[in-house]
Amino acid sequence: MMNKKTMFFSVFIVMCYCLSAQSYQNPVIPGFYPDPSICRSGDDYFLVNSSFEYFPGIPIWTSKDLIHWKQIGNVLNRASQLPLTNTKPSNGIYAPTIRYHNGEFYVVVTNVNGNKGYHNFYVHSSNPAGPWSEPVHYEQNGIDPSLFFDEDGKTYFISNRGTRSTDERAIYQSEIDLKSGKRISAIQQIWKGSGGSYVEGPHMYKKDGYYYLLTAEGGTSFGHTVAIARSRNIWGPFESCPYNPILTNRMSYSVIQGTGHADLVQAPDSSWWMVHLAFRPAVDGIHFIGRETCVAPVEWKKDEWPIVNKTGQEEEIIYQVPPHYQSDQPVPFQTAIITNFNEMPGFEWIYLRNPDSTNYSIISRSGWLRLNGNAYNLFDLASPAFIARRQQHFNFSASTYLSFDPGKEHEEAGLTVMMDNRFHYDFYIQRKGQQRILSLRYALDSLQYIVSQTELTAGEVVLKVSGDKRNYTFSFKQKDEKYQQAGILNTRFLGTEVSGGYNGVVLGIYATGNGKNSTSPADFKWFEYQPLFIKDKSPK
Repeated sequence: MMNKKTMFFSVFIVMCYCLSAQSYQNPVIPGFYPDPSICRSGDDYFLVNSSFEYFPGIPIWTSKDLIHWKQIGNVLNRASQLPLTNTKPSNGIYAPTIRYHNGEFYVVVTNVNGNKGYHNFYVHSSNPAGPWSEPVHYEQNGIDPSLFFDEDGKTYFISNRGTRSTDERAIYQSEIDLKSGKRISAIQQIWKGSGGSYVEGPHMYKKDGYYYLLTAEGGTSFGHTVAIARSRNIWGPFESCPYNPILTNRMSYSVIQGTGHADLVQAPDSSWWMVHLAFRPAVDGIHFIGRETCVAPVEWKKDEWPIVNKTGQEEEIIYQVPPHYQSDQPVPFQTAIITNFNEMPGFEWIYLRNPDSTNYSIISRSGWLRLNGNAYNLFDLASPAFIARRQQHFNFSASTYLSFDPGKEHEEAGLTVMMDNRFHYDFYIQRKGQQRILSLRYALDSLQYIVSQTELTAGEVVLKVSGDKRNYTFSFKQKDEKYQQAGILNTRFLGTEVSGGYNGVVLGIYATGNGKNSTSPADFKWFEYQPLFIKDKSPK
């Protein structure tokens, strides 16, 4: 027979289990996966994100329960779909929208390419895993485009701004012939927003006879918000929700901040859910692993306005789960991922701009990924021999096994922690005279400095970076030796509040000839990314 202490403990364990079984944790897709858009086909959800200057573009995910997501591909995986030559950081692919209509999936998006302007287009496929069509370009300017399929068979293209750079910042709409990609109506302004700055991210829905227009406002930082309006006519006028914004964390102390840029989806049980971006500040309000994908429950009664997460604020822990929640499934993104380079890397790996395939090989040395360094380096607005994955956790380690014997002093190869071409930390091998040197360098815009240099013996090297909210720690080892620390660099200088832009940190491997083609290949045998779920002692 149990004593009172044992009984209390058993009840406590059961209560904890029941509580955990009825909750989930945001973000549901951690790391640099911003601007989520979602649709549903049957019991399956599909979600896409922005990808900016990285190739391939627009990661696409699937889920049965809105919480456990699996990447099934990248929508734009051909240079003909995604020209990125000379694309600046945080330009390129902005805020895609995914929709499902009559057995076909559509992704509509903007390619921002500096002085060449904003190019809106859409691609389509009957299979969300691809392949997707060649782009169909559309004559309406602005960013964050969306498609709306009305019940009468008409289709509408919605974006912020119109066809001219002088257009007032607002939401604009036109009717589109989806088959030809031709505009078949004038472009009209339909809503200026609820009063927040930078009204953008429009999505249209029809419910209870109303057209609901969802927007993002306030800029994609701490002031970010989600607002909504409605009209009986798709061309307006639109009435603003009396309690806009319907989602914002701008006055909260939540771990989750910058909530905005949302999309709505109805589950098979008729409940409504919202996906949106947010970020998690680390130390002193600096965030650096990017804007991430979150999910929130929505109460949306007939003829009423939607209420997000009961309070209009987002939390890290949500005590309401979607239908078909897979409580017996492991929490995604919480296990070590080892990439063995005996085959080309998976969908999570990305390149800077359009890669030259001749710089990458898995057959030149069996079981290794060979990078042939070209003339470009990490500072250039080009495509160096480089491949990376996103940092998704504050506490993590990433390591790679490198075989590299540079023949010339201008050749280098190694591991990089990168926000963009101006802000990155590089841990690399180069040659000085007869000696191989392992260097740790920081590049902070115009400020560059070599933190440490270590002479290496012959043979392969394991390069490692470990992180927490405050620091990146770089270390290395050869043969069966223990890791030796090479230096510690602060995370904050890669933060968005320092570097600017919209990206998050990626962890990459690279090789370069620094102005010339490298004569010596860099061979990488594996790359391991390990989340570290330890008690975080970093300051809040």
